[in-house]
Amino acid sequence: MPAAKANSKFMAPITPNETLGAVVGNKPIPRTEIVKKLWAYIKKNNLQDKKNKRCINADEKLLKLFAGKKQVTMFDLAKIIGKNAK
Repeated sequence: MPAAKANSKFMAPITPNETLGAVVGNKPIPRTEIVKKLWAYIKKNNLQDKKNKRCINADEKLLKLFAGKKQVTMFDLAKIIGKNAK
């Protein structure tokens, strides 16, 4: 049985736009790395809601990324990444 291939769509490097790049850097990286870097930023800056851990509170950088929303859920991150990277 051949080894399973990594999902190349998720591993293909994508380029963050200026808004997302302010948080994760501007170099092309896989979507999985963007998610890791976003979560590292969120945890480093204590932006996860204390009562509802699924919610992320925006700071100044994330407010721009979240299109002005003060809070988003972790499930919204995939949409946000999709809109801010190519």
